[in-house]
Amino acid sequence: MNVNLKEAVLPHFLAILSFYLIVIIYFSPIVFEGKMIFQSDILQWEGSAKELLEHRARTGEEALWTNSMFGGMPAYLIHLDPKGDITNTLIKILTIGLPHPVSGLFFGMVSMYLLLMVFKVRPVIAALASWAFAFNTFNFLSLEAGHNAKIWAVSIVPLILAGVHLAFSSKKLLGLSLTALAVLLQLKFNHLQITYYTLILVLIYGMGQLVKAFREKQLINFSKITALLLAGAILGGLGNLARLTSVLEYGKYSIRGERNLPQAEENDSGLDRAYAFNWSNGKLETLTLLIPNYFGGASQQALPENSAAENALRTQGMEPQQINQFVKNAPTYWGDQPFTGGPIYGGAIMIFLFILGILFAPPLYRNVLLAMTLVTLMLSWGKNLEWFNYTLFDYLPGYNKFRAVSMALGITLLVIPILGALGLEQFYLNREAVKTKATFFKALGITAGLILLAVVFAHWSGFGGTDSSYPDWLQAALKTDRKSLLYADTFRSAMFIGATALLLSLALFKKMKMEYAIMATGLLLLVDLWGVNRRYLDQDSFTENPSEQHFAATPADEKIMQDQGYFRVLNLQNPFNDARTSYRFNSIGGYHGAKMSRYQDLIERILDPEISAFVEKAQEGNFDYAGIPVLNMLNTRYIMAGRGENAVFRNPEANGAAWFPEEIIPVSNNEEEISTLSALDTKSTATYPSADAANTPASGAGKLSLESNGPDQLVYSGQVERKGLAVFSEIFYSEGWQATVNGQEAEIHRVNYLLRGLVLPEGEVRVEMSYQPQAYYLNRTLSAIFQYAVLGLVLFAGYMDSKKHPQT
Repeated sequence: MNVNLKEAVLPHFLAILSFYLIVIIYFSPIVFEGKMIFQSDILQWEGSAKELLEHRARTGEEALWTNSMFGGMPAYLIHLDPKGDITNTLIKILTIGLPHPVSGLFFGMVSMYLLLMVFKVRPVIAALASWAFAFNTFNFLSLEAGHNAKIWAVSIVPLILAGVHLAFSSKKLLGLSLTALAVLLQLKFNHLQITYYTLILVLIYGMGQLVKAFREKQLINFSKITALLLAGAILGGLGNLARLTSVLEYGKYSIRGERNLPQAEENDSGLDRAYAFNWSNGKLETLTLLIPNYFGGASQQALPENSAAENALRTQGMEPQQINQFVKNAPTYWGDQPFTGGPIYGGAIMIFLFILGILFAPPLYRNVLLAMTLVTLMLSWGKNLEWFNYTLFDYLPGYNKFRAVSMALGITLLVIPILGALGLEQFYLNREAVKTKATFFKALGITAGLILLAVVFAHWSGFGGTDSSYPDWLQAALKTDRKSLLYADTFRSAMFIGATALLLSLALFKKMKMEYAIMATGLLLLVDLWGVNRRYLDQDSFTENPSEQHFAATPADEKIMQDQGYFRVLNLQNPFNDARTSYRFNSIGGYHGAKMSRYQDLIERILDPEISAFVEKAQEGNFDYAGIPVLNMLNTRYIMAGRGENAVFRNPEANGAAWFPEEIIPVSNNEEEISTLSALDTKSTATYPSADAANTPASGAGKLSLESNGPDQLVYSGQVERKGLAVFSEIFYSEGWQATVNGQEAEIHRVNYLLRGLVLPEGEVRVEMSYQPQAYYLNRTLSAIFQYAVLGLVLFAGYMDSKKHPQT
């Protein structure tokens, strides 16, 4: 086989080399200096996962339960790396050794490039679109926040679409294998919301192919291809069987599953509607795709020198230090979301090319991609488009498990470069056609009109409200600065679009080679995106070791660390949205978007009121430890009110690891149980879910002590004076926890709404509790088998395709 290297290999090599170089240049502090991005969510993850990582390092085994957050919860959604899993190795190979998390951007560019190759777009245009896809601000803001799994999940979407398109382009085996591989890799990152959006894209694409098949009377062939792709997706999913089954199993018991308590909401399962749609993108805010500072940028952003706010503060006689502090973190954002790290910007040039695509791209794919764009935009508007999104939330299966719907813009920014590339390709091919010039200038006119309308809309909306605590003169100054930011970026976007239009016009009128014009356009696009991304992720974003600084032991930590016992800690500083405490201690709080629903009930109904009442009394000098009985039943031995040594308070009333209540109260439902619990002395009384008092266990007596503990194993011993129910300060979870008493299997009961209870016999006892979800261990082996099957299928399909289509 003779291969023409210049035509068949060199363009692709140069494209992939450009992806690699762009990543290592932008992220050179990570690649060459070993620095890291200060990612807040990753630091939260480190705090959450510390116990699990230490257990694996010590034993070589994966812990499937953690005691370090929310009193205890399954570890599946924190850290899970099953034995035999080869996906990490595959990703290292496919990203050519680039460090995590920036390797995801490289893979995203390669993924988009492959998709556009499948669409028969020439390499230079495909490379340009790939740069736009990876370097949009959605990805960079996600990096800055630490949403690494989300970036990876989005980066794999083009690969899935490439597999689907291949199958419908008469390359069924290759399409099948690529789809299976892409699904395998995407599900590995366990970001089911992005996977859900991916499914929506595939369905829209499928509807386009269905219409085509109907018109061409090829419905049987359509059905065969659809079945084949479904088989590929299932095979990729089976490669993640252990992950998926564990997550789905836990989902029923999390805040995204069925509710335990009645609420005034339409749905009896899933997230609360207000919570799910809290981060909804404004309809006008969509214009940040074209003009980055259209809505002021980030929630807090530095103002330029001599800003209106700076001058107003100076006029009022403010100290220079106070002025400087304000203008460096000014509240510039005036959109609909509670706060934002920055605008979702897709590149003014790419928006122009997208409009070009609407006019030039083949009708089938133009319509499909436009539908994808519109649907994802509508999803991102959330509560700002109630009739659409509330209907989906209430009736679309599984959709009420997701939140932060503005995330759908990441998918919009995936679709826009595809249509832009298809349009530019058709513009290139039809540059000699009579109508091409007129259509090109029509696209330019539409883009210019969009910019003009954006400015008009901004004036119409009045540049938003400001903090009412600010005086009127400062509010007026801030609005003036917002207007200036918008004007500056409007001019900036117009200049980039104008330069692109000039380049393509020169090529259109044969004053420049079209290839050179497209290459120059790509460079302009990169300069544009690079410059905006530097506003939010610059050299100051990289640091030597953010973990070392963030988790450095405080005097408060060191004081608690002197106690080698088994207990939990309540950090009064943002307890239920911070995982720093979990880094060293078993915490009452933590940080997770899918905590157990019963624990969330406890937080809302009992723990928050208990904490508030305790703090109020403590501020008056009355440390009422007996007045926090539910915190006591969770074995809360220490309460932290700060980072100093004197900010740590030892709670003498904590119930300990296990105890025998004197009275057992039967309750008939969850509402009755949690209401009863809120008024109990948890040392002497316990609740038991049984409507029939005759079936309620008797109260026991005796003493129990904890001999040893690990993430998923606990051993107790003691003397039982009277047979009956013992309560353990551990969170009840029915899927996987097993108990033995003196070697005999025993049933674990749920007591006190969410704790474990065991009926113990009289005499000396040894109690062992272990977390052994058998379905996980079985599925772990099956997952590995299916992963190798996917890999084998990809290699076989590649070999067969190379035999059918030799390069000459």
